[in-house]
Amino acid sequence: MTHDFHPTILREYDIRGIVGETLSANDAFHIGKAFGTRVRRAGGQVVCVGWDGRVSSPEMAAAVEQGLVATGCQVRRVGRGPTPMLYYGAKVRDAHGGIMITGSHNPPNHNGFKLVLGNRPFFGPDIKDLGAIAAAGDFASGEGSAVDDPMAAEYLDRLVQDYDGSRGLTVVWDAGNGATGEVLTELAKRLPGHHSVLFGEIDGRFPNHHPDPTEPHNLVALQDAVLANGADLGVAFDGDGDRIGVVDGEGRILWGDQILVILAEDLLKTRPGATIIADVKASSVFFDEVARMGGKPVMGRTGHSLIKTQMAEIKAPLAGEMSGHIFFADRYYGFDDALYAAVRLLGIVARWDRETLAHRRDRLPHMVNTPEMRFDCAEERKFRVVDEVRERLKAAGARFNAIDGVRVDTADGWWLLRASNTQAVLVARCEARDVAGLKRLRSTLEGELAASGVALP
Repeated sequence: MTHDFHPTILREYDIRGIVGETLSANDAFHIGKAFGTRVRRAGGQVVCVGWDGRVSSPEMAAAVEQGLVATGCQVRRVGRGPTPMLYYGAKVRDAHGGIMITGSHNPPNHNGFKLVLGNRPFFGPDIKDLGAIAAAGDFASGEGSAVDDPMAAEYLDRLVQDYDGSRGLTVVWDAGNGATGEVLTELAKRLPGHHSVLFGEIDGRFPNHHPDPTEPHNLVALQDAVLANGADLGVAFDGDGDRIGVVDGEGRILWGDQILVILAEDLLKTRPGATIIADVKASSVFFDEVARMGGKPVMGRTGHSLIKTQMAEIKAPLAGEMSGHIFFADRYYGFDDALYAAVRLLGIVARWDRETLAHRRDRLPHMVNTPEMRFDCAEERKFRVVDEVRERLKAAGARFNAIDGVRVDTADGWWLLRASNTQAVLVARCEARDVAGLKRLRSTLEGELAASGVALP
């Protein structure tokens, strides 16, 4: 039988929808069948399945499993937990594929699926292909099976294995009632020092705050607890544990590129000259600092699947995004794992003799920048707007990088315009050395958008 998915759920990097509106258990069943078909036709059979703490996730996981089994796949249920636990399970079990049922940082009534095939990200045309297989009813068939293969304890052991601090720290953790809660609570018990966990109970309603550490208001409880406890730092996670947020001992937020500079500094001591990737939204401070420390900074396209693919292609041991995705292929597996990144960060801070995370943050060059600006632009228009801006810049002889939209360098700093791959929006950001320069950059960006009939909010 054929099946048509709602046109909005097959995204660039994953599958996401609103439960009961654009996404149902029947959709999950057919995602399982379509993905199982891809696995079987690639010569595979074993697929790991995990799920987060959303209310709808157990039902979605059961439906995916049924679809996979109907194609002849052997399903291993790795259990409830963070997305990187699913990635880890698929890796160490030599599975041919993996499906994580998760709505990530989206509202409670949303859910979705992140997929891997042959230990590689499954995105873009691959996801569209699932829709084509389902629409044609072109499914493989067979008699598969399913077994429990809980991964939490083994995954926890692997996380602890790479902690290399020389002293204990005082740390506050914020699970945000997301999927990291149970593993995080046990991790905190295994690490030296004094640890407290906020909102560690997994609750898909997210009763305390939304699990998205890129939004400052979601970090207020963590900041307050760090200051109240005199903690060395605080660490927060998104809903499925593949993105990290960090605050220093003074309660100040470190953004993704700042975290990456600190991780890079330590890595370059043992891997001098290493290539380290940051996405196109990262501060110039990252690229300048990595070069200053003897590394090779590389600018990559935004998107966790794109970064993972680029890392594998150029054999980079470390990468990160402004959104808080951190990827280690140094002593680890190259996928985005916020819990693992936290363990590595704690090890670094705990080996400093006379410096705190707050001091290290203060030593970074200071820039002024806008937040990430996201504004509506029709799906059929957003990429064309970027193309028009690019052509005008080229004609004017401007210096810019076109790897992902346009990132334009000027005497004041830089500005970025790109089209989102997952939403009908344009994304912009500006960074300068001072406020006057930032105003000039924003004015230039505003003028370019106006020339294409778009108003900057």
